[in-house]
Amino acid sequence: MSRYEYKIVDSRDVPSAGMFKGRERGDLEAYLNELGQQGWELVNVDFRELEGALEFAGVMKRAL
Repeated sequence: MSRYEYKIVDSRDVPSAGMFKGRERGDLEAYLNELGQQGWELVNVDFRELEGALEFAGVMKRAL
């Protein structure tokens, strides 16, 4: 039987370019790709683009 660990992620976890600069789509993609390289798989996500701001919350898993 496979065993997994889970991680909750959201847009607040993405490093920003500065206090007054928003996160861009490329920043979010780079963050998720970095987690993918660590073996994490995004299994559920709520992605919103509101008034030019990108936000997401998701659940990731990887095998133990």
